[in-house]
Amino acid sequence: MSHSKGFKTGRQSIWSLLFSVPRAAAEAFGGLTAAWIASSELRRYPKDLAWNEGAARSITCLLDKTAEGCQRERAGQTMRFDPLLRDSTAENNLGQLPALDHLLIQRIHEAVTEANKSNITRTRAYLEFYEDYPEVHWALLAHMVSRNAGWNMSDLQSGLMSDLTDNRFKNHLYRFLERCNALIFQDAYPQLLLYKFSKQKEQSYFHLLPYFHVSAFMTPFWERFWIDRNSSLLTVALIINEQNYIEGRVVRHPYFRKNVLDAPSFRLHELARLNQIIFPLGDTRCRHDLFKQSILPLRPLVGLTIKHFDDPSTRIKAGKSLYAMLFGYEDIYRGVFKYVHCSPHLGSRSEYWPALFTTQRNKTMNSLVESKELLQSEWLTNGHQLYSPLLEDVWHDTEYEPIPRFDWFQEPTMLRHLSKPIRPFLVDMTHAHRTALERTAFTHDLSGHLNP
Repeated sequence: MSHSKGFKTGRQSIWSLLFSVPRAAAEAFGGLTAAWIASSELRRYPKDLAWNEGAARSITCLLDKTAEGCQRERAGQTMRFDPLLRDSTAENNLGQLPALDHLLIQRIHEAVTEANKSNITRTRAYLEFYEDYPEVHWALLAHMVSRNAGWNMSDLQSGLMSDLTDNRFKNHLYRFLERCNALIFQDAYPQLLLYKFSKQKEQSYFHLLPYFHVSAFMTPFWERFWIDRNSSLLTVALIINEQNYIEGRVVRHPYFRKNVLDAPSFRLHELARLNQIIFPLGDTRCRHDLFKQSILPLRPLVGLTIKHFDDPSTRIKAGKSLYAMLFGYEDIYRGVFKYVHCSPHLGSRSEYWPALFTTQRNKTMNSLVESKELLQSEWLTNGHQLYSPLLEDVWHDTEYEPIPRFDWFQEPTMLRHLSKPIRPFLVDMTHAHRTALERTAFTHDLSGHLNP
């Protein structure tokens, strides 16, 4: 083929892609309409998210030493919170603890280290804990968010996204996602295990939280939960705590700011689907084969899109909305719970949409027409699916520098988020996720034509 003929063919391919944009926009609009209809069905059976406003105010007054109008409530409190002194005091008193406490701390450290090996082990640990202690709602929410982190990590080596950026940026982004996932687990899992041991011994062991460098912010919430088992209040507190925990250690870390969040390629990944948090819904039969053929449409998804990930308040609001969605609608909770028991987490998107994704590279598309194929079919036949690898096949355990030890809770700004979660109305994400996939495919195809 001559150079002029090849250029002409390439130009025609680009025009073909551009002509598909109006059709994709029309499908996106139709998908939004369908999403509202599906959302109304999923909202038919709302569940009350019990919220103890009195307890929330009492804890706020305890933690907020500058708040006006709390003096009377605070006068009856005997607990003192000084993050600067609290952590060092715990370290100095470690040898003075009773033998049982000392042994418990050692065993929890060992359990956390063992379960914190990878995204797969962390995600499994959250679910196992929730199955034993379903009153701790946050554990199931963390399990689902951790699944999304694993899918995002695998995406970096997937068929559509692996060639959109260079290997250097992919490694930086993987380290960022992995670091966030690992640090949240390192902070939260000891708290869960302390609750587990407290239940076994039928007495509170939350006085040991400082020995795991848990923020002073969390102690009154666990102590209150031990009394009234108010899951909503504890869940919101954990959401606030974990997002602030990673803020100073990862999101604001100079290395990750320079190489990930401020990098142009990060915006490209946001435009793809990195900022979508999805919860797949399952059924009682665990019939995955139904979604591999044309018997049923793609597995339904719920969730939301997080904009401005680098803002902690945005992440906290998103976490509260996800919690209200998961535990505030009966059909969503049942669907998610059935899905997680039918689909072990291995990090591939084929876990929820096997009609589009496959873990086998030799059964995937290898061309520049992915966006056209996706627009033409709701699912893809064998040999033409999209490659979404198993996480442990493409990424391996990573060593990191020591974790900075400091208490994020130094001033009361974040206490404004301590309010009852509100159930969102637009919960269906099936069509939005499909549209984001088409958008990623379009970017992949266009990049391939412009940079053959």
